[in-house]
Amino acid sequence: MSATRRPGNWMRDCALLSLLLFGLFALSGFGAEDIVHIGLITDTHAHDLDSPSEGKWMSHTEERLSAFTTAMNEWGPDFVIELGDFINGWVVFGTLPGDPARIPDILAWADGLYDQFDGPAYHVVGNHDLYNLDKTLYLDILGIDATYYSFDVGAYHFIVLDVQYAEDGSDLAHTYTGVAGFVPEPEFEWLRADLEAAERPTIVFVHQMLDDFIEEWGRPTVINQSQLQQLFAEDGDVIAVFQGHDHDNVHNVIDGIHYVTFEAMVDQDTPPTWAQISLDPGSRSIVIEGFGVQASYELSYSGRE
Repeated sequence: MSATRRPGNWMRDCALLSLLLFGLFALSGFGAEDIVHIGLITDTHAHDLDSPSEGKWMSHTEERLSAFTTAMNEWGPDFVIELGDFINGWVVFGTLPGDPARIPDILAWADGLYDQFDGPAYHVVGNHDLYNLDKTLYLDILGIDATYYSFDVGAYHFIVLDVQYAEDGSDLAHTYTGVAGFVPEPEFEWLRADLEAAERPTIVFVHQMLDDFIEEWGRPTVINQSQLQQLFAEDGDVIAVFQGHDHDNVHNVIDGIHYVTFEAMVDQDTPPTWAQISLDPGSRSIVIEGFGVQASYELSYSGRE
C-alpha cells in the first residue's frame, strides 16, 4: 500500500489542522495584539574616553545608542530597558581618566540619547553607575523615583531590582571599582510582597547575574542569590530573569525559570548590540532576536494557569 497521501486528503487534513490551531489560539483568549515587545540593551558604558587595556571603545557611545533608538523607533516596542552600567564611571585602563567631576554630565548626556526613543524607557542600576555617583544623584539625573520598582504591560508583570548594596544593607556609592552585590531585607520583603500581589507571568530585570558563582571569591556575585532563586521558584509566576554585567551570551534554566545574560552594547571591536524581545501569552513563548553579537533564543514557559 502506498504511503503517499492523495491531494484531496492532504487538503482536508491541512484544513482540519488550521481549524484546530485557530480554535486553540482562540481558546487561549489572546491574539497577536497581546504580544508584548521589548527593546533591551545592557552595559553601554557611556564615556568620552576609551579603556584600551580592557578593549572597551567607549567613545563610540553616541553612534551606538543612536543606532539602537533609531531601530526601536522603527520597530515600535512597548518599552525599552537598559540593564545597568549605563555609564562607565571615571576609571579607565591604559590612559589618564580625566576629571571625575564630569561623570554626572556624561550620565545626563547618555540619557538624552536614550530618550530619543519615543516611548517608555526604563533603567536598571549597575555597579559602574555608582563608581562616581550615589543613588540620590543617579536618580536625580535620570529623573526617576526609585532604583527598584515594578510595572505591568499587557498580560505581563515586570520587576526591576537594585542589587547595588553592601552585605550590611547599606547603599553602595562612589565605589570606584565595586562589583559585588546584595539585596537587603527591605527590598527583599518588598519583592516578596510584589510577587504575591502579582498574578501574571513575571520577568525580573537585574544587572549582576543571579545564576553565577565566582570560584576565586567562593561565592556568587550577588551574595543572597540562592534566596532570590528560591523566592522566584516558590512564587510560581516568574518565567525569566534578564541580566547583564558579564558581557556575554548565557542561558540557563533553574527550577523552570529562564536566566538570560545579555551581551554588552559597549564597543569591544563589536557592532552595536541589542535584543528585540517578543512575549506571547497565547503560545507562552519568549522570542529573543539578537542584533550585533547578541544571541537569539526561542524559549517557552509554563507558569501557573
